[in-house]
Amino acid sequence: MANWQIKDAKNRFSELVEDANVKGPQVITRHGTERAVVLSIEEYRSLVAHKPDFKAYLLSGPKFDDFEIKRDRSTGRTIRL
Repeated sequence: MANWQIKDAKNRFSELVEDANVKGPQVITRHGTERAVVLSIEEYRSLVAHKPDFKAYLLSGPKFDDFEIKRDRSTGRTIRL
């Protein structure tokens, strides 16, 4: 991945977008710290395509159809009144 300073990314935005399409993700930095990534539309769509909705995520977990909790039927400890 190529790194772009934010001022260069602003000044050469068309080149940044083209590089993202041809060469892959482009990282934008500010004061040496990574701040953003520019992706091609194909890469973006492949990332968001596999994201299930919340209900599907919960239902995809392990099944507990045969799950039973055995309760202790003892009356508890004896106390003196």
